[in-house]
Amino acid sequence: MGADERIQEAVAWRPGMSIKRAEQALIAKKSQVLRPFELTVPQYAAMYALSLAPGISGAKLARYCAVTPQSMTTVLKTLESRGLIERTPSPDHAQVLVTRLTPTGHDLLSKADAEAVAVERRLVRAFTPEEVELLHTLLDRAITVLTDPSAE
Repeated sequence: MGADERIQEAVAWRPGMSIKRAEQALIAKKSQVLRPFELTVPQYAAMYALSLAPGISGAKLARYCAVTPQSMTTVLKTLESRGLIERTPSPDHAQVLVTRLTPTGHDLLSKADAEAVAVERRLVRAFTPEEVELLHTLLDRAITVLTDPSAE
């Protein structure tokens, strides 16, 4: 038995490997379709979240985009330098910056989102509606088991 076969046999029961491979394939495809817009997946995710919740905090953006707060700071600085977002001091807290998409950001997001949504639709088309619902249920359960201390 070769090395590839030994590895496959050893990890066959482990769902983490399949989850990671699916995530990598999804991120790679999204990266590919976002490249013409000069956006990374975290930049796109941050812009998308800002389109839904203008002014959301950097910490919440980082959690939503599954990056560290330090990485989100870099993402936001890059988007701001490109004129895609603007950050202004909060009228309530001088130390807090309120982040919003600029009109240019909205325009770019609209185009990039169409491509990202096409990737998601391609994925969903591979399953029946019942399978999509089951996939969501199973992944939500996996997240709960891995993040809820009371589930141990």
